[in-house]
Amino acid sequence: MPVFGQILGIEGTAWNLSAALFDRDLISLVSRPYSPAHGGIHPREAAQHHASVMKELVSSILKDPDKITGIAFSQGPGLGPCLRTVATAARSLALALDVPLVGVNHCVAHVEIGCFATGCRDPIVLYASGANTQVIGYLNGRYRIFGETLDIGIGNALDKFARSKDLPHPGGPIIETQAKLGKYRELPYTVKGMDLAFSGLVSAAKDSKATLPDVCHSLQETAFAMCVEVTERAMSLAGKNEVLLVGGVGANRRLQEMLRVMCEERGAQFYVPEQKYLGDNGAMIAYTGKLMLENGLSLPIESSQIKPSFRSDEVEVTWKYEIPRAGNDIFPGYMTQKRGAEAVVTFRNGTAEKRRIPKLYRVHALDNRLIAERTRAEARLIAAARKGGVPTPIMSDITADTIVMEQVRGTLLTQNLTEAAVHKAGRMVGKLHTSGIMHGDLTTSNMILREEDGACVLIDFGLAQVNSEIEQRGVDIHVLFQTLESTAPEHADALKAAFASGYAETFVGAADVITREHEIELRGRYL
Repeated sequence: MPVFGQILGIEGTAWNLSAALFDRDLISLVSRPYSPAHGGIHPREAAQHHASVMKELVSSILKDPDKITGIAFSQGPGLGPCLRTVATAARSLALALDVPLVGVNHCVAHVEIGCFATGCRDPIVLYASGANTQVIGYLNGRYRIFGETLDIGIGNALDKFARSKDLPHPGGPIIETQAKLGKYRELPYTVKGMDLAFSGLVSAAKDSKATLPDVCHSLQETAFAMCVEVTERAMSLAGKNEVLLVGGVGANRRLQEMLRVMCEERGAQFYVPEQKYLGDNGAMIAYTGKLMLENGLSLPIESSQIKPSFRSDEVEVTWKYEIPRAGNDIFPGYMTQKRGAEAVVTFRNGTAEKRRIPKLYRVHALDNRLIAERTRAEARLIAAARKGGVPTPIMSDITADTIVMEQVRGTLLTQNLTEAAVHKAGRMVGKLHTSGIMHGDLTTSNMILREEDGACVLIDFGLAQVNSEIEQRGVDIHVLFQTLESTAPEHADALKAAFASGYAETFVGAADVITREHEIELRGRYL
């Protein structure tokens, strides 16, 4: 394996043009950000800015060209005009210096520089930036996306609100300052399994009649609580005990505090890199490029096209090794208690007592509201689903935060991902959707293959809702398909087909929903 010396990395996916030199450590890092005169980022203006300062930027750190052994550039995802400007510069440098060229996935680079800077080994990553909000974890040779925004990124959400109030770009820091002076007011909270959406929240915040500090406080508390909730759910599913926060929005102290509190509650470790590694920066491109080059991954010039919709789970990660995970997905046969992302389930005398536990990272009013709403809704929709022919646990009691039901003995679908078992799950979900119910958290950890008759029993209706829209049905299936891709990537296509077959047997509109799920999957997240 060749040993590479200094790697020059160039980042320019959006507003910040940055370059860095990396050897065994960071040698130098410079940035020349584009700042719009008004409104948000204008892609062509940003690209023109990058082109105008590129020569000066690179010259400021390229003091000894003979030491350069590779050029790395941000290949995507990002704004097309900006990506093209950076790619052109990188190709020219690679040709002029006669060194290898490597195209780096921007999202993966955030994760890698975060791991380098903090020393964490196998985290669940909350990647929170202007254009992206994703929950990522390494599994089976790739960074899998466990959950993500279904509309706009968290940073863009904050900026959209800021622009509506004539606050300058970027809006996040000003919102953070204002939030410290405000009080919580109720705003929409939209979590769908391990996915989330911010558009409704931003619209409600724009229309709110509360004072600016109160709206800023409530917007932050709500949006960040959504991000922390889906991060915790991914931790529970994947059995990991580290959380890494990356991306420009990661600089927000309140978001850091909420993640730290969540990790302390779960006995997990929380990591956040120093400020210079959080936002878009050349160091993350140079470091990840070095990892890739050392593992034989480089690009011929003719294959170095930009990828504006480049997803992190497309990258084959050959430089990382699997770390055995803590088993957290075998359904208890002899255990007396199991903790999930949202509740503690206690087993005694053939019953399962599910109690939603307070989340200290959420403001008290929001936490109380979610616990009460989800407990009531879960009990009501379990009963409705059972009436529609869906196998569910039989309930015997309910209080403000607790549901007592039968203990279903069997194996989680997670532990038996065969085509036959997933086909059963498809039939069961078809009956659920026929009843007009969306589960909201349709993962393989919420389905039990009952030992007495092999039926696929659906549990955990905490995020369920009555909804017959094809979009929501598509989102429901999308959550499950993401779980299949992240936990059984080598068999995901066959398992999806088996599910779709079973789903079509019990739901008349199955073909349209599966088509819609595919559309949801293909939607660009870089908005």
